[in-house]
Amino acid sequence: MTAETFEGDWDHIIVGAGSAGCVLANRLSADRRRRVLLLEAGGEARHPYLHVPAGFLKTFRDPRFNWNFVAEPGPGIDGRAIHTPRGRVLGGSSAINGHLWVRGSARDFEDWAQSGCRGWSHADVLRHFRRLEDYRDNAHRGAGGPQHVSDIPRLHPIVAAFLEGGAECGLARNPDYNGVAQEGVFTYQRSIRRGSRFSAASAFLAPVRDRDNLRVVTGAQVLRIETAAGRATGITFARGGRLLTARATGDLVLTAGAIGSPHLLQVSGLGPAALSRALGVPVVADNPGVGENLQDHYAMRVVHRVTRPVTLNEQARPPRLWWEMARWLLTRRGMLAFSPAHAGAFARSRATLDEPDLQFVFTPASYSEEGVTGQLQDVPGMTIGVWQCRPESRGTVLARDADPREAPAIQPNYLTAQEDRAAAIAGLRMARRLLGTCALAPWSAAETAPGPEQVSDDALLAYARAKGATVYHLCGTCRMGGDGAPVTPELRLRGIDGLRVADASVMPRIVSANTNATTMMIAEKAAAMMLDQSSTRARKGG
Repeated sequence: MTAETFEGDWDHIIVGAGSAGCVLANRLSADRRRRVLLLEAGGEARHPYLHVPAGFLKTFRDPRFNWNFVAEPGPGIDGRAIHTPRGRVLGGSSAINGHLWVRGSARDFEDWAQSGCRGWSHADVLRHFRRLEDYRDNAHRGAGGPQHVSDIPRLHPIVAAFLEGGAECGLARNPDYNGVAQEGVFTYQRSIRRGSRFSAASAFLAPVRDRDNLRVVTGAQVLRIETAAGRATGITFARGGRLLTARATGDLVLTAGAIGSPHLLQVSGLGPAALSRALGVPVVADNPGVGENLQDHYAMRVVHRVTRPVTLNEQARPPRLWWEMARWLLTRRGMLAFSPAHAGAFARSRATLDEPDLQFVFTPASYSEEGVTGQLQDVPGMTIGVWQCRPESRGTVLARDADPREAPAIQPNYLTAQEDRAAAIAGLRMARRLLGTCALAPWSAAETAPGPEQVSDDALLAYARAKGATVYHLCGTCRMGGDGAPVTPELRLRGIDGLRVADASVMPRIVSANTNATTMMIAEKAAAMMLDQSSTRARKGG
Protein backbone atom coordinates (compact mmCIF):
# COMPACT_ATOMS: atom_id res chain seq x y z
CA MET A 1 0.00 0.00 0.00
CA THR A 2 1.35 3.44 -0.95
CA ALA A 3 1.30 6.02 1.82
CA GLU A 4 -0.64 9.24 1.34
CA THR A 5 0.85 12.55 2.47
CA PHE A 6 -0.91 13.80 5.57
CA GLU A 7 -1.89 17.48 5.46
CA GLY A 8 1.32 18.99 4.12
CA ASP A 9 4.50 19.78 6.06
CA TRP A 10 4.77 20.17 9.83
CA ASP A 11 7.35 22.09 11.80
CA HIS A 12 7.23 19.46 14.55
CA ILE A 13 5.75 15.98 14.79
CA ILE A 14 5.30 14.56 18.29
CA VAL A 15 4.81 10.79 18.56
CA GLY A 16 2.73 9.87 21.60
CA ALA A 17 0.19 12.05 23.44
CA GLY A 18 1.11 10.86 26.91
CA SER A 19 2.50 12.77 29.87
CA ALA A 20 5.39 14.20 27.85
CA GLY A 21 3.67 14.61 24.50
CA CYS A 22 0.85 16.73 25.89
CA VAL A 23 3.32 19.11 27.55
CA LEU A 24 5.37 19.46 24.36
CA ALA A 25 2.33 20.02 22.16
CA ASN A 26 1.14 22.81 24.43
CA ARG A 27 4.48 24.59 24.71
CA LEU A 28 5.59 24.29 21.07
CA SER A 29 2.24 25.32 19.62
CA ALA A 30 2.23 28.45 21.80
CA ASP A 31 4.40 29.85 19.00
CA ARG A 32 1.64 30.27 16.42
CA ARG A 33 4.17 30.25 13.59
CA ARG A 34 4.84 26.54 14.21
CA ARG A 35 2.61 23.81 12.81
CA VAL A 36 2.58 21.01 15.37
CA LEU A 37 1.22 17.50 14.79
CA LEU A 38 0.58 15.25 17.80
CA LEU A 39 -0.04 11.56 17.05
CA GLU A 40 -1.64 9.14 19.53
CA ALA A 41 -2.39 5.44 19.00
CA GLY A 42 -5.23 5.50 21.53
CA GLY A 43 -8.46 7.43 21.59
CA GLU A 44 -10.03 10.39 23.33
CA ALA A 45 -10.22 10.26 27.14
CA ARG A 46 -14.00 10.36 27.44
CA HIS A 47 -14.84 7.28 29.51
CA PRO A 48 -15.90 7.95 33.15
CA TYR A 49 -13.23 5.54 34.43
CA LEU A 50 -10.64 8.02 33.15
CA HIS A 51 -12.09 10.87 35.21
CA VAL A 52 -13.23 9.26 38.47
CA PRO A 53 -10.05 9.11 40.59
CA ALA A 54 -10.90 5.73 42.08
CA GLY A 55 -11.72 4.44 38.60
CA PHE A 56 -8.06 3.85 37.78
CA LEU A 57 -8.37 0.31 39.18
CA LYS A 58 -10.76 -0.40 36.29
CA THR A 59 -8.35 0.83 33.61
CA PHE A 60 -5.37 -1.39 34.41
CA ARG A 61 -6.44 -4.20 32.08
CA ASP A 62 -8.93 -2.44 29.82
CA PRO A 63 -7.64 -2.59 26.21
CA ARG A 64 -9.58 0.55 25.36
CA PHE A 65 -7.09 2.60 27.39
CA ASN A 66 -4.15 0.30 27.97
CA TRP A 67 -1.43 -1.39 25.92
CA ASN A 68 -1.56 -4.30 28.41
CA PHE A 69 2.04 -5.34 27.92
CA VAL A 70 3.30 -8.47 29.63
CA ALA A 71 6.95 -8.63 30.67
CA GLU A 72 9.04 -11.71 29.96
CA PRO A 73 9.31 -14.33 32.73
CA GLY A 74 11.83 -12.95 35.20
CA PRO A 75 14.79 -14.97 36.51
CA GLY A 76 14.70 -13.09 39.82
CA ILE A 77 10.96 -13.50 40.42
CA ASP A 78 10.37 -17.24 40.11
CA GLY A 79 9.92 -17.11 36.34
CA ARG A 80 6.74 -15.06 36.57
CA ALA A 81 5.53 -12.88 33.69
CA ILE A 82 4.38 -9.52 35.08
CA HIS A 83 1.44 -7.62 33.63
CA THR A 84 2.73 -4.16 32.67
CA PRO A 85 0.06 -1.51 32.04
CA ARG A 86 0.84 1.54 29.90
CA GLY A 87 -1.65 4.21 28.89
CA ARG A 88 -3.07 4.04 25.35
CA VAL A 89 -5.28 7.13 25.33
CA LEU A 90 -4.87 10.89 25.30
CA GLY A 91 -2.83 11.60 28.42
CA GLY A 92 -1.06 8.24 28.22
CA SER A 93 -0.22 6.73 31.57
CA SER A 94 -1.18 9.98 33.33
CA ALA A 95 -4.76 9.04 32.38
CA ILE A 96 -4.63 5.65 34.16
CA ASN A 97 -2.06 6.05 36.93
CA GLY A 98 -2.57 6.39 40.69
CA HIS A 99 -2.45 10.22 40.59
CA LEU A 100 0.58 10.60 42.87
CA TRP A 101 2.67 13.72 42.23
CA VAL A 102 6.24 13.01 43.34
CA ARG A 103 9.26 14.77 41.86
CA GLY A 104 12.23 12.86 43.24
CA SER A 105 15.11 13.99 45.42
CA ALA A 106 17.64 16.69 44.60
CA ARG A 107 20.25 13.93 44.73
CA ASP A 108 18.62 12.16 41.78
CA PHE A 109 19.28 15.07 39.46
CA GLU A 110 22.75 15.76 40.81
CA ASP A 111 23.56 12.16 39.92
CA TRP A 112 22.20 12.75 36.41
CA ALA A 113 24.45 15.78 35.95
CA GLN A 114 27.50 13.93 37.26
CA SER A 115 26.84 11.02 34.88
CA GLY A 116 27.30 13.23 31.81
CA CYS A 117 23.92 14.97 31.58
CA ARG A 118 24.99 18.60 31.43
CA GLY A 119 22.17 20.98 32.29
CA TRP A 120 20.17 18.41 34.29
CA SER A 121 21.28 19.17 37.87
CA HIS A 122 18.63 19.90 40.49
CA ALA A 123 19.21 23.63 40.09
CA ASP A 124 18.74 23.24 36.33
CA VAL A 125 15.48 21.28 36.47
CA LEU A 126 13.82 23.03 39.42
CA ARG A 127 12.47 25.92 37.35
CA HIS A 128 10.89 23.49 34.90
CA PHE A 129 9.16 21.59 37.72
CA ARG A 130 7.90 24.89 39.10
CA ARG A 131 6.63 26.02 35.70
CA LEU A 132 4.53 22.86 35.40
CA GLU A 133 2.76 23.20 38.72
CA ASP A 134 -0.25 24.91 40.16
CA TYR A 135 0.27 24.13 43.84
CA ARG A 136 1.82 26.89 45.94
CA ASP A 137 4.25 29.70 45.29
CA ASN A 138 7.58 29.41 47.09
CA ALA A 139 11.22 28.79 46.26
CA HIS A 140 10.63 25.07 45.66
CA ARG A 141 7.09 24.86 44.31
CA GLY A 142 5.13 26.44 41.50
CA ALA A 143 1.80 28.25 41.27
CA GLY A 144 -0.21 29.15 38.20
CA GLY A 145 1.13 26.38 35.97
CA PRO A 146 -1.17 24.11 33.93
CA GLN A 147 -0.79 21.01 36.15
CA HIS A 148 -3.03 21.33 39.19
CA VAL A 149 -1.68 19.48 42.23
CA SER A 150 -3.86 19.01 45.30
CA ASP A 151 -3.60 17.77 48.86
CA ILE A 152 -6.00 15.22 50.33
CA PRO A 153 -8.90 17.31 51.69
CA ARG A 154 -9.58 15.15 54.73
CA LEU A 155 -7.93 12.27 56.55
CA HIS A 156 -9.46 8.82 56.76
CA PRO A 157 -9.19 7.79 60.44
CA ILE A 158 -6.87 4.89 59.63
CA VAL A 159 -4.65 7.24 57.61
CA ALA A 160 -4.45 9.59 60.59
CA ALA A 161 -3.36 6.65 62.74
CA PHE A 162 -0.71 5.69 60.18
CA LEU A 163 0.75 9.20 60.26
CA GLU A 164 0.76 9.17 64.05
CA GLY A 165 2.49 5.80 64.01
CA GLY A 166 5.26 7.16 61.82
CA ALA A 167 6.64 9.04 64.81
CA GLU A 168 6.91 5.75 66.70
CA CYS A 169 9.20 4.55 63.91
CA GLY A 170 11.33 7.70 64.04
CA LEU A 171 9.76 9.33 60.99
CA ALA A 172 8.65 12.92 61.44
CA ARG A 173 5.67 14.38 59.58
CA ASN A 174 6.90 16.00 56.35
CA PRO A 175 4.68 18.90 55.20
CA ASP A 176 6.05 18.78 51.63
CA TYR A 177 8.10 15.85 50.36
CA ASN A 178 8.45 17.72 47.04
CA GLY A 179 10.13 20.60 48.84
CA VAL A 180 13.47 20.71 50.63
CA ALA A 181 13.71 17.02 51.58
CA GLN A 182 11.76 13.79 51.06
CA GLU A 183 12.26 11.93 54.34
CA GLY A 184 9.32 11.43 56.69
CA VAL A 185 5.65 10.46 56.64
CA PHE A 186 3.06 12.47 54.75
CA THR A 187 -0.15 12.50 52.79
CA TYR A 188 0.39 12.25 49.05
CA GLN A 189 -0.07 15.17 46.67
CA ARG A 190 -2.22 14.24 43.71
CA SER A 191 -3.00 15.23 40.13
CA ILE A 192 -6.66 15.63 41.03
CA ARG A 193 -8.66 18.83 40.52
CA ARG A 194 -12.08 19.39 42.07
CA GLY A 195 -12.59 15.68 42.63
CA SER A 196 -11.65 14.56 39.10
CA ARG A 197 -8.46 13.17 37.57
CA PHE A 198 -6.34 15.94 36.07
CA SER A 199 -4.14 14.15 33.55
CA ALA A 200 -1.52 15.71 31.31
CA ALA A 201 -4.20 15.86 28.61
CA SER A 202 -6.56 17.72 30.95
CA ALA A 203 -3.84 20.14 32.03
CA PHE A 204 -1.90 20.78 28.84
CA LEU A 205 -3.94 19.61 25.86
CA ALA A 206 -7.59 20.41 26.57
CA PRO A 207 -7.05 24.18 26.99
CA VAL A 208 -5.26 24.50 23.61
CA ARG A 209 -7.08 22.04 21.33
CA ASP A 210 -8.59 24.96 19.42
CA ARG A 211 -5.23 26.37 18.29
CA ASP A 212 -5.27 26.40 14.51
CA ASN A 213 -1.57 25.45 14.37
CA LEU A 214 -2.02 22.31 16.52
CA ARG A 215 -3.43 19.09 15.10
CA VAL A 216 -4.15 16.18 17.45
CA VAL A 217 -4.73 12.86 15.69
CA THR A 218 -5.97 9.86 17.69
CA GLY A 219 -6.11 6.26 16.50
CA ALA A 220 -2.76 6.76 14.75
CA GLN A 221 -0.58 3.64 14.94
CA VAL A 222 2.93 4.83 14.09
CA LEU A 223 4.80 2.31 11.92
CA ARG A 224 8.20 3.84 11.29
CA ILE A 225 10.35 6.94 11.30
CA GLU A 226 11.19 8.10 7.79
CA THR A 227 14.77 9.21 7.12
CA ALA A 228 16.80 10.62 4.25
CA ALA A 229 20.42 11.78 3.97
CA GLY A 230 21.09 11.31 7.68
CA ARG A 231 17.99 13.17 8.86
CA ALA A 232 14.59 12.18 10.26
CA THR A 233 12.08 13.52 7.75
CA GLY A 234 8.72 12.26 8.93
CA ILE A 235 6.48 9.55 10.30
CA THR A 236 4.46 6.84 8.56
CA PHE A 237 1.36 5.75 10.43
CA ALA A 238 -1.82 3.74 9.95
CA ARG A 239 -5.23 5.18 10.72
CA GLY A 240 -8.69 3.99 9.77
CA GLY A 241 -7.40 1.58 7.15
CA ARG A 242 -5.24 4.23 5.48
CA LEU A 243 -1.45 4.45 5.32
CA LEU A 244 -0.28 8.02 5.86
CA THR A 245 3.05 9.85 5.96
CA ALA A 246 3.50 13.15 7.77
CA ARG A 247 6.57 15.20 6.82
CA ALA A 248 8.55 17.27 9.34
CA THR A 249 10.63 20.30 8.41
CA GLY A 250 11.88 20.73 11.98
CA ASP A 251 12.56 18.33 14.83
CA LEU A 252 10.55 15.15 15.19
CA VAL A 253 10.09 14.24 18.89
CA LEU A 254 9.48 10.78 20.31
CA THR A 255 7.33 10.79 23.44
CA ALA A 256 6.06 7.22 23.18
CA GLY A 257 7.45 6.18 26.56
CA ALA A 258 10.01 3.74 27.90
CA ILE A 259 8.56 0.88 25.84
CA GLY A 260 7.24 2.66 22.76
CA SER A 261 10.17 4.97 22.00
CA PRO A 262 12.97 2.36 21.88
CA HIS A 263 10.68 -0.06 20.06
CA LEU A 264 9.90 2.46 17.31
CA LEU A 265 13.58 3.35 16.95
CA GLN A 266 14.52 -0.32 16.64
CA VAL A 267 11.97 -1.12 13.91
CA SER A 268 13.06 2.05 12.07
CA GLY A 269 16.71 0.98 11.89
CA LEU A 270 17.83 3.49 14.52
CA GLY A 271 18.60 1.10 17.38
CA PRO A 272 21.31 -1.56 17.71
CA ALA A 273 22.54 -2.46 14.23
CA ALA A 274 22.75 -6.15 15.12
CA LEU A 275 19.08 -6.16 16.13
CA SER A 276 18.06 -4.28 12.97
CA ARG A 277 19.83 -6.87 10.82
CA ALA A 278 18.26 -9.74 12.73
CA LEU A 279 14.84 -8.21 12.10
CA GLY A 280 15.57 -7.57 8.43
CA VAL A 281 15.35 -3.81 8.94
CA PRO A 282 17.81 -1.59 7.01
CA VAL A 283 20.34 0.01 9.37
CA VAL A 284 20.10 3.81 9.39
CA ALA A 285 22.24 4.45 12.49
CA ASP A 286 23.82 2.12 15.03
CA ASN A 287 22.68 2.99 18.55
CA PRO A 288 23.53 -0.04 20.71
CA GLY A 289 22.07 1.54 23.87
CA VAL A 290 18.54 1.87 22.52
CA GLY A 291 16.44 -0.62 24.47
CA GLU A 292 19.07 -1.17 27.17
CA ASN A 293 19.11 0.23 30.74
CA LEU A 294 15.43 -0.54 31.49
CA GLN A 295 14.64 0.31 35.11
CA ASP A 296 11.48 0.07 37.20
CA HIS A 297 10.35 0.09 40.80
CA TYR A 298 9.35 -3.36 42.06
CA ALA A 299 6.87 -3.35 44.95
CA MET A 300 5.99 -5.72 47.74
CA ARG A 301 3.13 -5.28 50.17
CA VAL A 302 2.29 -5.98 53.77
CA VAL A 303 -1.42 -6.44 54.45
CA HIS A 304 -3.44 -6.40 57.67
CA ARG A 305 -7.05 -7.37 58.18
CA VAL A 306 -8.90 -4.52 59.92
CA THR A 307 -11.19 -4.90 62.92
CA ARG A 308 -13.87 -2.40 61.90
CA PRO A 309 -15.70 -2.05 58.54
CA VAL A 310 -14.48 1.43 57.63
CA THR A 311 -12.03 0.70 54.81
CA LEU A 312 -12.43 1.19 51.07
CA ASN A 313 -13.14 -2.53 50.73
CA GLU A 314 -16.64 -2.06 52.20
CA GLN A 315 -17.28 1.36 50.68
CA ALA A 316 -16.65 -0.05 47.20
CA ARG A 317 -19.44 -2.65 47.45
CA PRO A 318 -23.18 -2.17 46.91
CA PRO A 319 -25.27 -0.65 48.34
CA ARG A 320 -22.64 1.76 49.70
CA LEU A 321 -20.99 1.98 46.27
CA TRP A 322 -24.24 3.20 44.69
CA TRP A 323 -24.42 6.02 47.21
CA GLU A 324 -20.76 6.89 46.59
CA MET A 325 -21.37 6.97 42.84
CA ALA A 326 -24.30 9.34 43.24
CA ARG A 327 -22.27 11.49 45.60
CA TRP A 328 -19.39 11.79 43.15
CA LEU A 329 -21.69 12.59 40.21
CA LEU A 330 -23.45 15.33 42.18
CA THR A 331 -20.61 16.82 44.24
CA ARG A 332 -17.28 15.33 43.02
CA ARG A 333 -16.66 14.29 46.63
CA GLY A 334 -16.52 11.10 48.63
CA MET A 335 -14.58 7.87 48.34
CA LEU A 336 -14.50 7.95 44.52
CA ALA A 337 -12.76 11.35 44.54
CA PHE A 338 -9.69 9.85 46.24
CA SER A 339 -6.81 7.87 44.86
CA PRO A 340 -6.42 4.67 46.92
CA ALA A 341 -2.90 5.64 48.08
CA HIS A 342 -3.62 8.28 50.71
CA ALA A 343 -0.34 8.51 52.60
CA GLY A 344 3.22 7.30 52.50
CA ALA A 345 6.79 7.71 53.61
CA PHE A 346 10.36 8.00 52.48
CA ALA A 347 12.74 6.28 54.88
CA ARG A 348 16.26 4.96 55.23
CA SER A 349 16.66 1.24 55.76
CA ARG A 350 19.96 1.91 57.55
CA ALA A 351 20.94 4.88 59.70
CA THR A 352 24.27 5.13 57.86
CA LEU A 353 22.58 6.15 54.59
CA ASP A 354 22.59 9.82 53.58
CA GLU A 355 19.23 9.65 51.78
CA PRO A 356 16.04 7.58 51.96
CA ASP A 357 16.28 4.37 49.96
CA LEU A 358 12.70 3.17 50.45
CA GLN A 359 9.34 4.60 49.39
CA PHE A 360 6.05 3.51 50.97
CA VAL A 361 2.40 3.91 49.98
CA PHE A 362 -0.35 3.37 52.56
CA THR A 363 -3.97 2.78 51.67
CA PRO A 364 -7.02 1.94 53.82
CA ALA A 365 -7.81 -1.01 51.56
CA SER A 366 -6.49 -4.46 50.67
CA TYR A 367 -6.29 -6.26 47.35
CA SER A 368 -6.62 -9.80 46.08
CA GLU A 369 -3.89 -9.60 43.43
CA GLU A 370 -0.12 -9.31 43.48
CA GLY A 371 1.65 -5.97 43.59
CA VAL A 372 0.39 -2.78 45.15
CA THR A 373 -3.12 -2.70 43.70
CA GLY A 374 -5.66 -5.12 42.28
CA GLN A 375 -9.23 -6.16 43.06
CA LEU A 376 -10.46 -5.15 46.50
CA GLN A 377 -10.85 -7.97 49.02
CA ASP A 378 -14.18 -8.87 50.60
CA VAL A 379 -13.02 -8.22 54.18
CA PRO A 380 -11.81 -4.93 55.71
CA GLY A 381 -8.10 -4.39 55.21
CA MET A 382 -5.19 -1.98 55.00
CA THR A 383 -2.04 -2.23 52.92
CA ILE A 384 1.40 -0.72 52.80
CA GLY A 385 3.40 -1.10 49.61
CA VAL A 386 7.16 -0.62 49.59
CA TRP A 387 9.85 -0.38 46.95
CA GLN A 388 13.50 0.50 46.64
CA CYS A 389 14.01 4.08 45.47
CA ARG A 390 17.01 3.46 43.19
CA PRO A 391 17.17 -0.20 42.15
CA GLU A 392 20.32 -1.59 40.56
CA SER A 393 18.73 -4.26 38.35
CA ARG A 394 18.74 -3.41 34.65
CA GLY A 395 16.65 -4.85 31.84
CA THR A 396 15.84 -4.47 28.16
CA VAL A 397 13.10 -3.63 25.67
CA LEU A 398 13.83 -5.37 22.35
CA ALA A 399 11.74 -5.68 19.19
CA ARG A 400 10.71 -9.26 18.36
CA ASP A 401 9.58 -8.48 14.82
CA ALA A 402 10.00 -5.83 12.15
CA ASP A 403 6.26 -5.18 12.41
CA PRO A 404 5.84 -2.44 15.06
CA ARG A 405 2.37 -3.73 15.88
CA GLU A 406 3.95 -6.78 17.49
CA ALA A 407 4.72 -6.03 21.14
CA PRO A 408 8.43 -6.01 22.04
CA ALA A 409 10.08 -8.33 24.53
CA ILE A 410 10.20 -6.52 27.89
CA GLN A 411 12.63 -7.94 30.45
CA PRO A 412 12.96 -5.81 33.60
CA ASN A 413 15.18 -8.36 35.40
CA TYR A 414 13.62 -7.55 38.76
CA LEU A 415 15.66 -8.60 41.83
CA THR A 416 18.63 -9.81 39.79
CA ALA A 417 20.96 -7.40 41.65
CA GLN A 418 22.01 -8.39 45.16
CA GLU A 419 21.43 -4.83 46.41
CA ASP A 420 17.81 -5.04 45.29
CA ARG A 421 17.21 -8.31 47.09
CA ALA A 422 18.64 -6.87 50.31
CA ALA A 423 16.46 -3.77 49.91
CA ALA A 424 13.36 -5.92 49.41
CA ILE A 425 13.96 -7.70 52.71
CA ALA A 426 14.69 -4.43 54.53
CA GLY A 427 11.62 -2.80 53.01
CA LEU A 428 9.30 -5.57 54.12
CA ARG A 429 10.69 -5.41 57.65
CA MET A 430 10.17 -1.65 57.83
CA ALA A 431 6.68 -1.94 56.34
CA ARG A 432 5.84 -4.37 59.13
CA ARG A 433 7.09 -1.84 61.68
CA LEU A 434 4.93 0.89 60.15
CA LEU A 435 1.81 -1.29 60.34
CA GLY A 436 2.71 -2.61 63.79
CA THR A 437 2.64 0.70 65.68
CA CYS A 438 0.61 1.40 68.78
CA ALA A 439 -1.34 4.01 66.82
CA LEU A 440 -2.60 1.37 64.36
CA ALA A 441 -3.07 -1.39 66.94
CA PRO A 442 -6.79 -0.60 67.55
CA TRP A 443 -7.45 -1.11 63.84
CA SER A 444 -5.38 -4.22 63.16
CA ALA A 445 -6.81 -7.72 63.52
CA ALA A 446 -3.92 -9.69 62.00
CA GLU A 447 -1.24 -9.64 59.33
CA THR A 448 -2.45 -11.59 56.30
CA ALA A 449 0.53 -11.03 53.98
CA PRO A 450 3.32 -12.04 54.03
CA GLY A 451 1.93 -13.70 57.19
CA PRO A 452 3.33 -13.71 60.73
CA GLU A 453 5.10 -17.02 60.17
CA GLN A 454 7.36 -15.45 57.50
CA VAL A 455 10.19 -14.08 59.65
CA SER A 456 13.56 -15.09 58.18
CA ASP A 457 15.39 -13.23 55.45
CA ASP A 458 14.98 -16.23 53.16
CA ALA A 459 11.23 -16.35 53.77
CA LEU A 460 10.78 -12.63 53.11
CA LEU A 461 12.87 -12.80 49.93
CA ALA A 462 10.83 -15.78 48.75
CA TYR A 463 7.67 -13.74 49.33
CA ALA A 464 9.13 -10.78 47.41
CA ARG A 465 10.03 -13.04 44.48
CA ALA A 466 6.61 -14.71 44.43
CA LYS A 467 4.29 -11.77 45.05
CA GLY A 468 5.98 -8.51 44.03
CA ALA A 469 5.04 -6.57 40.92
CA THR A 470 5.75 -3.48 38.88
CA VAL A 471 4.89 -0.02 40.21
CA TYR A 472 4.50 1.08 36.56
CA HIS A 473 7.60 3.33 36.59
CA LEU A 474 9.47 1.98 33.55
CA CYS A 475 12.22 4.28 32.30
CA GLY A 476 15.79 4.55 31.01
CA THR A 477 15.66 2.70 27.67
CA CYS A 478 16.98 5.63 25.57
CA ARG A 479 19.19 7.09 28.25
CA MET A 480 20.79 10.47 27.82
CA GLY A 481 24.38 11.11 28.77
CA GLY A 482 27.91 11.28 27.42
CA ASP A 483 29.31 9.69 24.28
CA GLY A 484 28.28 6.15 25.22
CA ALA A 485 24.59 7.05 25.60
CA PRO A 486 22.15 6.92 22.66
CA VAL A 487 20.69 10.35 23.47
CA THR A 488 22.57 13.59 24.13
CA PRO A 489 21.82 15.91 27.07
CA GLU A 490 20.03 18.08 24.48
CA LEU A 491 17.73 15.07 23.92
CA ARG A 492 18.95 14.41 20.37
CA LEU A 493 19.32 10.84 19.17
CA ARG A 494 22.93 10.23 18.20
CA GLY A 495 23.71 9.30 14.62
CA ILE A 496 20.89 11.21 12.95
CA ASP A 497 19.70 14.80 12.71
CA GLY A 498 16.22 16.13 13.36
CA LEU A 499 15.16 13.56 15.96
CA ARG A 500 14.77 14.02 19.71
CA VAL A 501 13.50 11.78 22.49
CA ALA A 502 11.77 13.50 25.42
CA ASP A 503 10.05 11.06 27.75
CA ALA A 504 10.78 8.65 30.61
CA SER A 505 13.06 6.60 28.37
CA VAL A 506 15.82 9.26 28.54
CA MET A 507 16.25 9.05 32.32
CA PRO A 508 19.80 7.79 32.89
CA ARG A 509 18.76 6.56 36.31
CA ILE A 510 15.33 6.11 37.82
CA VAL A 511 14.27 8.83 40.26
CA SER A 512 13.32 8.29 43.90
CA ALA A 513 9.69 8.89 43.02
CA ASN A 514 6.71 7.98 40.93
CA THR A 515 7.95 8.95 37.48
CA ASN A 516 5.04 10.97 36.06
CA ALA A 517 6.13 14.39 37.36
CA THR A 518 9.73 13.91 36.21
CA THR A 519 8.56 12.78 32.76
CA MET A 520 6.53 15.96 32.41
CA MET A 521 9.50 18.02 33.58
CA ILE A 522 11.66 16.42 30.86
CA ALA A 523 9.12 17.52 28.24
CA GLU A 524 8.92 21.01 29.74
CA LYS A 525 12.70 21.33 29.52
CA ALA A 526 12.75 19.85 26.02
CA ALA A 527 10.28 22.48 24.81
CA ALA A 528 12.34 25.25 26.40
CA MET A 529 15.48 24.00 24.67
CA MET A 530 13.76 23.75 21.29
CA LEU A 531 12.20 27.20 21.53
CA ASP A 532 15.42 28.75 22.77
CA GLN A 533 17.40 27.18 19.94
CA SER A 534 14.99 28.60 17.37
CA SER A 535 15.19 32.04 18.96
CA THR A 536 18.99 31.90 18.89
CA ARG A 537 18.99 30.96 15.22
CA ALA A 538 16.56 33.77 14.42
CA ARG A 539 18.76 36.32 16.19
CA LYS A 540 21.75 35.11 14.19
CA GLY A 541 19.77 35.19 10.98
CA GLY A 542 20.19 31.44 10.47
